[in-house]
Amino acid sequence: MAGAKDGLSGEIQAMSVIEGALEPLEEDVRRRVLRWAAERFGVVLAPEPSPRGGARSPQQETDTSGGTEEYEALADLYAAAAPKTEADRALVAGYWFQYVQGESELEGARVNKELKQLGHGVANITRAFDGLKAKTPALVMQTRKSGSTKQARKKYKLTNAGKQEVERMLAGPSE
Repeated sequence: MAGAKDGLSGEIQAMSVIEGALEPLEEDVRRRVLRWAAERFGVVLAPEPSPRGGARSPQQETDTSGGTEEYEALADLYAAAAPKTEADRALVAGYWFQYVQGESELEGARVNKELKQLGHGVANITRAFDGLKAKTPALVMQTRKSGSTKQARKKYKLTNAGKQEVERMLAGPSE
């Protein structure tokens, strides 16, 4: 059996390896990796402190505007945002995947599949995302396209303006 000194040395070595692996990653990727590691090894993480000084549960939305609304499902977020147009529906669902679920990219077909499950599918998801890209400032950007046909799978990402627009919807009508 190793002594206390050897155990501490092993702990420090593990921390060094983890730091080296996480250092080059973006913050949202680090969060996902650490969440996976905690689940994989059965570790319960303490909630992150919110900007207001309280604690957030792991399921709480982690926006930087200070909001701590909890959305356990896309349906909850959708109901709170109450999008009016097909483009807004796509934007809200994209926000769910990117900021609540922590995904780095959105696939239009997957976004629309989830909206259809809620009974709020978009007739042409590509056209909805194109409309969001065309706004000034752009609310989404296309990050890549797989395939060369017009129907190829496209990947998107909400811009900061897109994130703010959904948060405005969540805040409700301005007074």
